[in-house]
Amino acid sequence: MKIIIAGGGTGGHLFPGIAVAEEFLRRNRENGILFIGTERGLEKKVLEKLGLQLSILDVEGIKGRGWIKIFGALSKIPRSLLQSYRIIGRFRPDIVVGVGGYASGPAVITAHFMGIRTAIMEQNALPGMTNRILGKFADRMFLTFSETKKWFPETKTIVCGNPVRSAFLTEIPDTKKMGGEFTILVFGGSQGAHAINEAVTNALPYLKEIGKRIRIIHQTGEKDFDSMLTNYKEYDMDAEVVPFIMDMAAAYRSSDLLLCRAGATSIAEITASGKAAILVPFPFAVNDHQTKNADVLVRAKAAVMIHEKDLNGQKLAETIGHLCQHPHIIKEMEKNSSRMGNIRAASDIVDACEKMCI
Repeated sequence: MKIIIAGGGTGGHLFPGIAVAEEFLRRNRENGILFIGTERGLEKKVLEKLGLQLSILDVEGIKGRGWIKIFGALSKIPRSLLQSYRIIGRFRPDIVVGVGGYASGPAVITAHFMGIRTAIMEQNALPGMTNRILGKFADRMFLTFSETKKWFPETKTIVCGNPVRSAFLTEIPDTKKMGGEFTILVFGGSQGAHAINEAVTNALPYLKEIGKRIRIIHQTGEKDFDSMLTNYKEYDMDAEVVPFIMDMAAAYRSSDLLLCRAGATSIAEITASGKAAILVPFPFAVNDHQTKNADVLVRAKAAVMIHEKDLNGQKLAETIGHLCQHPHIIKEMEKNSSRMGNIRAASDIVDACEKMCI
């Protein structure tokens, strides 16, 4: 088979698409995979390192922008449709799968009118504008949550969960260092989260007083990298500070506790890995869906939630200190998290795609 996976921009869209690509290739190394994305998206940075092919569309988002930028984005739509036609015509895929993000719209719509099978993946309970539009064209919708079905024709929907990259599902022993240190993995999505970075900075003097050796792995994003590196050096903390972590699965395995946002992809990776987490939902997410995501784990006693309005250095350090001093709580959270993991999502999506192309 030949498969195009269109979209990306952020890890929340891109990484589920990579998980599906990995499953297609696991089944048959002769399957052809092509991603379609944008120059500015995360896909430009990640896919080449994974040996996956990428074609670029000149397309921009519309929502939440000023009128001048909206007009500029709209003016690029005809060109992006023509670019999609040329890319799809050259590659000749059996199916085009949209994973969300700007590039998914032109690619899926063009494939539909070219008579090629199409599907979309929706990671959140409330679908974004692009996927709501594509739902009128696509042949199949792969959903993470059953409540999302109301946005799409029911006969076309399959609730299969959010696919997780194979590295998170591989049975590899934890790589946590010996010696009694407690490792915290901090990340705020692929571009970082300033509020989390700021809270960690303010927590550093309190963390020094916990009494147990703390080690931190911190994905800061590009904007806060230099300042965070300086802050860790100032407090002489054992920290690995990087703008972006390529092998996130390895970082998960080496950590005792995660501190992160509560996006759908992060939640899927946390539970697939069976990790304990402190979740700080992004308060401006559409329909506050990150708080809802976090609440699911909190009610299952798999995570602790701190609302961003309540987040400060002292509270964060107290929460970390409590968990650090009570390892039995961490172990219970890990067990509960592991019970929630969905490891078949990518396989179920590929099963359905293969049936569509018979």
